Amino acid sequence: MNYCNMRNLPPGKPAKRIWNYLRSVARSSGSAQIVLAVLVFSAGAAMGAPKVNPARASAIKIATQIQRADYEGDRAGLQRLYAELTPYVDDKELASRVRYWRGFALWRKALNGFNDAVDPQELEQELKQAADEFDKSAALDPGFVDAKIGAVSCLSNLMFLNQKNPDRIQELLARVAPLTKEAQAAAPDNPRLLWVLGANRWYIPPERGGGQDKAIETYEKGLESARKQKGTASDPLEPSWGEPELLMNLAWANLHKTAPEVDKAEQYARSALELVPYWHYVRDILMAQIRDATAKQN
Repeated sequence: MNYCNMRNLPPGKPAKRIWNYLRSVARSSGSAQIVLAVLVFSAGAAMGAPKVNPARASAIKIATQIQRADYEGDRAGLQRLYAELTPYVDDKELASRVRYWRGFALWRKALNGFNDAVDPQELEQELKQAADEFDKSAALDPGFVDAKIGAVSCLSNLMFLNQKNPDRIQELLARVAPLTKEAQAAAPDNPRLLWVLGANRWYIPPERGGGQDKAIETYEKGLESARKQKGTASDPLEPSWGEPELLMNLAWANLHKTAPEVDKAEQYARSALELVPYWHYVRDILMAQIRDATAKQN
């Protein structure tokens, strides 16, 4: 007898029909296999289908839209999506990651704003709010390194905006330094950390451990790490971005270093666009700069 053949089941609800069928066969045949099947089916039916948190599904959808809006340079969309996550900030299961993606939305809104010549005061406010969201995310989950990485970048960009205000610089530095040390101690190979550190090292003098070569080296290490980790993230709410961003910064760095390598810059930029073809900054701004540099060389 083929115990997988259910074509002769009596009418009724599917689960009830299967249960009754297996039970009757088990009683008539005494088969240990059938008895086992009945027990397994009974246990599964008792447990029921796994519960799905509708809030989690919504948060994942919004986080995905936030990342797309970032690449598209959609500042208005980032602001809207930031607000759409508000209903989930008190969800105990989701709060830390929801705070992260709210911070991410404002962070990337500000970074895109640098390219759009947005008023620095507006950028400063966005970066402050983003840093606050990242701080709240880290407070909810002290082991969540990516929240600290986001805060480091926001605070570093605030230092850039306040470079003529020494007191403000010192105040921000006092917050950046310990967060950076914590992130490096916890996850030195995190590609997103290396992306942020590379950008910071570009502006630090070589005698203080920075410089163009050090920044490029940091980006290259981050790219290697991102490619090793690719596909390992199982939760869509956990940050896994990094490879396209590192390719973009390698393109920018090779274009803007003291001895530009334009061909290498173009190669990195095209690799970034292979991963994110709709990336506004790379496609419409950086590639135009690379084409201009190529024309000047010729």
